[in-house]
Amino acid sequence: MGSVGSQRLKEPSMAGTPDRSVMTSFSFDSCQLEEEEAAARAALGQGGRARDAPIFTDCAEEPVPDDRYHAVYFAMLLAGVGFLLPYNSFITDVDHLHHKFPGTSIVFDMSLTYILVALVAVLLNNVLVERLSLHTRITTGYLLALGPLLFISICDVWLQLFSRDQAYAINLIAVGTVAFGCTVQQSSFYGYTGMLPKRYTQGVMTGESTAGVMVSLSRILTKLLLPDEHASTLIFFLVSTGLELLCFLLHLLVRRSRFVLYHTVRPRDSRHGHRAGYRVHHDVTAGDVHFEDQGPALANSRSPKDSPAHEVVTSGRGVYTRFDVPEPRVKRSWPSFRALLLHRYVVARVIWADMLSIAVTYLITLCLFPGLESEIRHCVLDEWLPILIMAVFNLSDFVGKILAALPMDWRGTHLLACSCLRVVFIPLFILCVYPSGTPALRHPAWPCIFSLLMGISNGYFGSVPMILAAGKVGPKQRELAGNTMTVSYMTGLTLGSAVAYCTYSLTRDTHSSCFHTSTTNTSFSAGL
Repeated sequence: MGSVGSQRLKEPSMAGTPDRSVMTSFSFDSCQLEEEEAAARAALGQGGRARDAPIFTDCAEEPVPDDRYHAVYFAMLLAGVGFLLPYNSFITDVDHLHHKFPGTSIVFDMSLTYILVALVAVLLNNVLVERLSLHTRITTGYLLALGPLLFISICDVWLQLFSRDQAYAINLIAVGTVAFGCTVQQSSFYGYTGMLPKRYTQGVMTGESTAGVMVSLSRILTKLLLPDEHASTLIFFLVSTGLELLCFLLHLLVRRSRFVLYHTVRPRDSRHGHRAGYRVHHDVTAGDVHFEDQGPALANSRSPKDSPAHEVVTSGRGVYTRFDVPEPRVKRSWPSFRALLLHRYVVARVIWADMLSIAVTYLITLCLFPGLESEIRHCVLDEWLPILIMAVFNLSDFVGKILAALPMDWRGTHLLACSCLRVVFIPLFILCVYPSGTPALRHPAWPCIFSLLMGISNGYFGSVPMILAAGKVGPKQRELAGNTMTVSYMTGLTLGSAVAYCTYSLTRDTHSSCFHTSTTNTSFSAGL
């Protein structure tokens, strides 16, 4: 049969059968060494049967492609912008919401609606991660985010087709739809970047903060340049829609790049421990050898129960028996419920500290942002104060996520302890609104300072666990680890939004009362 070099025999040999009418096929994965290739070439000059011997091509792995001009990193950053920009567009337009729905808890209702729907979406996405393709989930998320933005911009803000109560309900439905689409998209992107180098996960999380910064700046500019609230709100929503569409188009371009395909296809192709190579068939009766290229699809397919597949074909020469040939079509079935739970349990045991850390971080943040921060008032700054506080938070959160890219060896328990220390922000912000009408910390600089510190810590401790978690599991579990971390992230958001309703009672009287003292020119220390 000749030298096969580093070829690996797939099944035991059946050669030497006494019946010459039986043709036996052997299957190999070939990856030829240099000295074997040279020996094969030398054999070609010796005549005889060696002339018909196949020469195996070199199957060395291709080099890692470069991310030229950091295009993929920029696309991941815009991906982070894309799945938080729609929600930020709804809640940052706080002045329009207060004027359209006075005396209501519209911001709290939007926040809770978004989080509850998002939790359902991330759990559903975690179940479907093995069933639906990554591109299908991301594309669906973008379409569900673009639709409500366009609908609210045209039908509610521009044409004003609905009554006050109808508009209230429709805005909540739009936020719920955005929540479902953006969360499926977000959870999928964290699984997506989990297969890429770590810096790309940090890029996505930086994009989340960039979304808040871009939306805050957009609202400030439209409010300054267009005094008419109706016109400024319409332009604001149209700008958000255009940015979301840009993120979607860039994703469609980058997902087919060599860099992305190299990192996302290889882990999937190696799930069963096979490499693409050549399949060699040896006819021991006729002494014939032929081979075919075994692509990734063929390399990954297996016959049932990992046993050889036997095909018997009647021909004029007799019976042709083939061993270890996969079926041409393999049905994909749903994994069992026990297998799903076991797979997730194994991953969670490795990253449990990171899961708790990110959940606690966002639980504390959502207790205060955007709900309580949107209700802080000032007689001089009026509706500008909550807009400025949100802008400070978004900008500092952006800085915190950039700092998360700095190399630092964090243990999971240390991250969890630091995340828990952020609970101090809850009483500090409560002192900015309580007692109602005459809060203990009534100077507008206080909530801005607290928002700055909370934003930096939220950006940092909300990013580091997500970045580190994917590196603690193997390549085959990284997409699932990213989805599992997103479940913890959304759980923290849900609990935080629920707790935020407890703070709404502290701000009920601030809509009608002015707690800015008559001495508006007092020093900062006098406001203590």
